[in-house]
Amino acid sequence: MTPPAGRRPRGPRGGREARARLAANAALLLTAAAFALPLLWLLLASVDPDADSRVRAPSSVSGEHFGAVLTDEITFTPMLNSLLLCGGATAVAVGCAALAAYPLSRQRSAWGRGYLLTILFTTCLPITAVMVPVYGLFVQVNLIDSMYGTGLFLAASQLPFSIWLMKNFMDSVPVVLEEAARTDGASGTQTLLRVVLPLMGPGLAVVTVYTFIQLWGNFFVPFMLLLTPEQLPASVTVFTFFGDHGSVVYGQLAAFSLLYSTPALLLYLLIARRLGAGFALGGAVKG
Repeated sequence: MTPPAGRRPRGPRGGREARARLAANAALLLTAAAFALPLLWLLLASVDPDADSRVRAPSSVSGEHFGAVLTDEITFTPMLNSLLLCGGATAVAVGCAALAAYPLSRQRSAWGRGYLLTILFTTCLPITAVMVPVYGLFVQVNLIDSMYGTGLFLAASQLPFSIWLMKNFMDSVPVVLEEAARTDGASGTQTLLRVVLPLMGPGLAVVTVYTFIQLWGNFFVPFMLLLTPEQLPASVTVFTFFGDHGSVVYGQLAAFSLLYSTPALLLYLLIARRLGAGFALGGAVKG
């Protein structure tokens, strides 16, 4: 007997597919719960006067934790340090990545593949493996406890992967548009700034957001290279909420964590529309 149209016949194969879908859905739910529970704890603990390490609904809602952390010493100065440090390092990393990725994308040479593989290898090195020689170098060149020196090293640490991302997006920009610009008398730098980078706006946004978020959460580098408490970023000062003998101020920690994640979230929301858009080739051809 032929089964009705649109209904899959039941049998061993259909049962296996159903169990596979059920297992996949269960795995996705567990993964979602693993990410959602910590976020739920942050939201609840930040307004719970009696917050602890458990995820629970607060008996009363209070903003005392936010009032306690919204001070110059705890939040405003460290957040400003983080914005200056990570923003400057992101600008340097993205600018250098664009200059390095452009010839790698447009020129074919014998050493190009080896250079890219070397860059890929440097992304595999853990930051802890290079911090001891870097610390010694910074002491010798008198860059220890300096914001600009720390920012330069942060930019250098993110540069290899930024170059890889930038090159992949540059490969998607048609070369004919660059040839047309050069026919009109544009130089290589003008072609990069006025043709290639505007066309890869979504890709440039991806590289910028990824670099900034990676630098924003970096704890080890500023902890090692910055010594003055007034220069420490928020990623380091967050550990002031962990006291001796395992004591933790959970409510203030949750409130500070929400404030600390706000700049990265706002940056993503501001450019989310561009991330979903395609390359603006139509406007480029009109120009």
